[in-house]
Amino acid sequence: MSRRRSRKKFEPAEEHPDERWMASYMDMVTVLMCMFIVLFAMSSIDAKKFEQLKNSLATGFGAVDVGKIDTAEGVVVTADKLDSELEGLTDFDLAVKETDELEAIRDKISKDLARKGLLDTVQFTIDERGLSIRLIGAESFFLPDAADLTSQTLQVLDSIRPVVSASQRQVAVEGHTAIVSSPNPRYWELSSERATNVVRNLIGGNGVDPAKIRAVGFGSARPLSRGTTPAELALNRRTDIVVLSNETESVSALIPGVVESRNH
Repeated sequence: MSRRRSRKKFEPAEEHPDERWMASYMDMVTVLMCMFIVLFAMSSIDAKKFEQLKNSLATGFGAVDVGKIDTAEGVVVTADKLDSELEGLTDFDLAVKETDELEAIRDKISKDLARKGLLDTVQFTIDERGLSIRLIGAESFFLPDAADLTSQTLQVLDSIRPVVSASQRQVAVEGHTAIVSSPNPRYWELSSERATNVVRNLIGGNGVDPAKIRAVGFGSARPLSRGTTPAELALNRRTDIVVLSNETESVSALIPGVVESRNH
């Protein structure tokens, strides 16, 4: 007589079946904690701060007239006025706006120089780079073959410094020398020294932020004129203080056209 063996299906035992109660317990503790936090917050409301928060949020979401003065610190810009000044402006419109700002800087400097009788000692040029204030003729602003600032240079810089520093724009001071038949490293050194001394003067006191200004010497590499007459050589012996444009290249490229249209 055959003996039947019963086959039992073995299933893996569930691990720690006695710990399932912990999930429900943890959920209950979490709910209780949130409830006590809410109760605590409700019991310690600062009415004044709550009113300030309400008004500030209302202003931020466009509800300007909230019936109370917004006492939040800082400047809150409403949604309908955000970038409203620049919205819809073309590149040409931005170029006109940038030209207006550069001309305003020029006019302020010119006014102070005219008061001192020094307006004819500098030349102003507005182009795609920005506003160039040119100290033309090195002998008028520096001793021959030297980088020391003359008394006239100091007076001119006293008129330039406060206006340029107030603009908060980037500034480049560039030294140049006249074209010579044989290149001499001394001319690069001299142009760099003169530019550096101008930068030091503009930074002094409450002047231009040192992080917004730089000095560079070009020697005779960037002449305004290729001629060799005394007047042309004097034109190339210069130091340029360039108040740089804040606009993009596409906008700045339109500035010379704006300037030309105003000069005709």
